[in-house]
Amino acid sequence: MNLTQEDWIAQFESDENGVILDVRTEMEFEEGYIAGAINYDFHQGAAFVADLETLDKSKNYYVYCRSGARSANACAIMNELGFENTYNLLGGIIEWDGDIVEP
Repeated sequence: MNLTQEDWIAQFESDENGVILDVRTEMEFEEGYIAGAINYDFHQGAAFVADLETLDKSKNYYVYCRSGARSANACAIMNELGFENTYNLLGGIIEWDGDIVEP
């Protein structure tokens, strides 16, 4: 499901089962990320799917990338793998108004 930034963060903040997933490359992730995010690189193909398979499918995943395209595709893949609740951040991190962790 695609959510605006306002809806995405409001829903995450009230979700005790929420996990933030960043699907950008490691290099992109190291430039800054949303606090608490775990990073699985969408461009890793089969390795990305293998990483997804290690996640708890009963959790709710708030997924983002740079612009929202990779994360939308990641959500579709996750849904095919049996994840019930995935939420794509429309506009990605480039339109993010919140805090960003800079490693």
